[in-house]
Amino acid sequence: MTTTTEPSLNRVIGPGLLLLFVIGDILGTGVYALTGKVANQVGGAVWLPFLLAFVVALLTAFSYLELVTKYPQAAGAALYTHKAFGLHFLTFMVAFAVMCSGLTSASSAAKAFAGNFDSALHTGAPTTLIALAFIVLVALVNFRGVGESVKANVVLTCVELTGLLIVIGVGGWAIGGGKGDLSRLGDFNTPPGDSVALSVTAATALAFFAMVGFEDSVNMAEETRDPGRTFPKVMLTGICVTGVIYVLVAISAVALVPPADLGEGETPLLKVVQAGAPGFPISVFAWITMFAVANSALINMMMASRLLYGMANEGVLPRVLGRVHPSRRTPWVGIVFTTLVAFGLIWFADLTALGGTTALLLLCVFTVVNVAVLVLRRDRVTHRHFRAPTVIPALGALACAFLASPLSGRAAADYRVAGILLLIGVALWAITYVVHRRNNHPARGY
Repeated sequence: MTTTTEPSLNRVIGPGLLLLFVIGDILGTGVYALTGKVANQVGGAVWLPFLLAFVVALLTAFSYLELVTKYPQAAGAALYTHKAFGLHFLTFMVAFAVMCSGLTSASSAAKAFAGNFDSALHTGAPTTLIALAFIVLVALVNFRGVGESVKANVVLTCVELTGLLIVIGVGGWAIGGGKGDLSRLGDFNTPPGDSVALSVTAATALAFFAMVGFEDSVNMAEETRDPGRTFPKVMLTGICVTGVIYVLVAISAVALVPPADLGEGETPLLKVVQAGAPGFPISVFAWITMFAVANSALINMMMASRLLYGMANEGVLPRVLGRVHPSRRTPWVGIVFTTLVAFGLIWFADLTALGGTTALLLLCVFTVVNVAVLVLRRDRVTHRHFRAPTVIPALGALACAFLASPLSGRAAADYRVAGILLLIGVALWAITYVVHRRNNHPARGY
């Protein structure tokens, strides 16, 4: 008797390509679109929230490194949650929160795309309509079937990185020529009734959106050569590189553009280039920005629709959401569903709320992951793996929980948007639960 087994994934990703994946996944909409919104909350010291967000991300990265080298499987936070707690509903909510973070991130990218599109072409069309049209285009590409190759990721990363290096270069050149005002870097613009500390933590809670993405790389574990040795040095290097870039971008931005002006509109870095190098072809930078955020939107919408499809196939969401188109072989119902949710987010939420909600959802997930590391210390594996000092995941859990809580000064709109999304998830889970119980056919996960 012969048995057949599924082939394993091809381990083709080495340290260099994995580093580009980590950097490319972190770079994008956050810093391109939200630098001005962070400046609105904290004033000239806009670099500080980005620095603090980097520290919190670094703490959480240590937890992900321990878990991905201990369990080198392509499932991420949902896998770690299930192994640690064994509660299927909690595992579902973590997976659904990750999916929703993809939708809010893609919606914020659509808003940023629309703002830069209008700045480049001066169409005069409402930016909300441009953003909706953009999401429709993303859905069509998603439906057609997009295979994101490693080579394509290298090109996209280079484009995103080039835009930020232009900002840093223009900032350095202008400041060196006496155009910038570095005295703004120490100014704190606190709203009436708020303390400096509350303004900084609120801005950090928003700036954290710019640091998310590193956690996606753990899903490449089964396609990475020697993940136990490769992941620690590559992920930490990637986070540090992006952290330095973000702080330099923030310094350049606030030195060249007053914080109040930087916070107006949805194209803050475009204003920085205009102020520092008036002769620079601004339409070129606008297209670089659009390319960067378009890539973020496509990746996140693909992730969301595929995650929805996977959850439907596992029987923890209605089966209809897992339907695949017979010719295109793409999860068309999942694509339609996630696109409609993105429509609602674009129509009813502004860019600040969308970025803040993305950070809020992932901070909640990161809190669970940091706790899961400590719980799973009792689970021994036979192979060697990275081990984070115990104090790091403990600090990571506390820091993430604090930034996700109202104590951080987070806007109420973030909780409203996140609450509505998670209620949709609970409703879908409950419907599926009732249907399976009535049919006496318990789904996997119940």
